[in-house]
Amino acid sequence: MATQVLEKSIGKIVLIRLRGGKSIRGQLKGFDQHLNLVLDKAEDITDSDNIKELGLIIVRGDNVIMISPPPE
Repeated sequence: MATQVLEKSIGKIVLIRLRGGKSIRGQLKGFDQHLNLVLDKAEDITDSDNIKELGLIIVRGDNVIMISPPPE
């Protein structure tokens, strides 16, 4: 179920919440069975007044608390 939602979200902007309270937004490029995520054009949006550009990143699946797909 979750992998179907992620497959539909490839190429789209997703919101990721991480352990420790960080929030990252970026274009989902890929993922694996451990929910390791590849994001392009990623931004750290934890502080909305100070958004940090991160570029192309890999997020370890064990740090992910929530993945919010784009609205359909």
